[in-house]
Amino acid sequence: MSNNVSNASAQSNASDTNDGLLQEAANTEPMSAATSSESAANNPDVEVSDIEVLDIDALLDIADDVAITWVRKQGDLDEVIDALATCGRVALDTEFIKRDTYYPRLALVQLNTGDHVYLLDAPQLQLTELWEVLRKVDVAIWHACGEDLGIFYLLSGCPPLTNIFDTQIALSYLTGQLQMGYQQALADQLDMHIDKEHSQSDWLQRPLTDEQEQYAIDDVRYLPALYLSIEHALKAQGLYDYVWADCQLYASDLYDTQHVEDEAMYLTMADYRYNSQQMAILKGVATWREELARATNQPRTFVIKKQAVREIVTEKPNSMRELAHKTTMHRSMLRLYGEELLKVIRDAKSLPPTEHPECLVPPYRSKNKVLSKAVQQAIDEHAREIGIPASVLMRKKWLGQLYEVVALDKDVSELPQGLKGWRNDWVIKTLIPVIKKHKIELQQGMGIRVQ
Repeated sequence: MSNNVSNASAQSNASDTNDGLLQEAANTEPMSAATSSESAANNPDVEVSDIEVLDIDALLDIADDVAITWVRKQGDLDEVIDALATCGRVALDTEFIKRDTYYPRLALVQLNTGDHVYLLDAPQLQLTELWEVLRKVDVAIWHACGEDLGIFYLLSGCPPLTNIFDTQIALSYLTGQLQMGYQQALADQLDMHIDKEHSQSDWLQRPLTDEQEQYAIDDVRYLPALYLSIEHALKAQGLYDYVWADCQLYASDLYDTQHVEDEAMYLTMADYRYNSQQMAILKGVATWREELARATNQPRTFVIKKQAVREIVTEKPNSMRELAHKTTMHRSMLRLYGEELLKVIRDAKSLPPTEHPECLVPPYRSKNKVLSKAVQQAIDEHAREIGIPASVLMRKKWLGQLYEVVALDKDVSELPQGLKGWRNDWVIKTLIPVIKKHKIELQQGMGIRVQ
């Protein structure tokens, strides 16, 4: 285990001492998500007698009885800060609007401290102290936290969080389903059914409708119960530390995504088929789009959609006429910014080759499946050994990056972060040697000239 995984155990134990919900819900009734005997059978290190059994109904009763408080005045936020300082675990969600702006507008923050749900009227509050205290809780529970954490990082200025538990990530370990929605998670794990019809409603309107308020409450009301159910199953199978480490990895990745420099945004749209001049055009256009979107506070796609960017890169228009006829750039934006964009394109085309960005390394593609089959066999075998789905053990993106490291003889320090944690020992000792046995096939499949 890496240090991250070891720290996860300590973090988990600390949160256990600060939260009585698990003890209140433990009795002799069978657990719906996974029985203790089945879990022990899958993990020989776990004794059946050592596994507590959760009473899901008790967890849901606790959830139904939580108090609900709106926080609309700055002075009332003190109660929330005090509660977070002692709760150990907190479940969170946010509601926001970003359909027509570059910067999302935070409308509502929902917090469940275990016995209390707080609804924070975000536009009326200064939340700096809240962000700071949320960094310090033992476990911050979210479901599919990608957009929520993006907003957190944007508004808080905080470093990457290290206390995240994402129930969607956790459920991928138990089900193999990588993007299970919250509604399905509650139905499958707790036999609890909630309405999700208001996710796209206007969260900035005041007052919220009764339906909106109920939706917002339900998004965190049952999240602690879902966490405890999942935590129980993961610990019974010896998987909790793996999940904790992957949640912190995801939180760090989201931070990096939120802090990409403008001049590096082009890499999110780059294609290995682009030559160096096309990469220069893409970089120029993507940087210009990012700066304009931020300056005018409108979504990137309102400036130029990705399809139009791809058309500009491949067609290399020289005039307003070509820009209009060879791309799908919106006509209103063409009128406003067409000449400015053409200058960006011309400047990129005039760059000497020495100033072009590097082309992307082609992905591995081959009709010969010997390498693919050998790699997949190694992945499947290790996934079975530790009891997780193969799709969770190795992501396609990581595998592509691993192929690049081996094919180009890069140092293992250039492995993606996802392969540097608890997966690292297996990758170094088992997977890389398997790939190296088929290195010539790998290089040929990536279009790399073999000496």
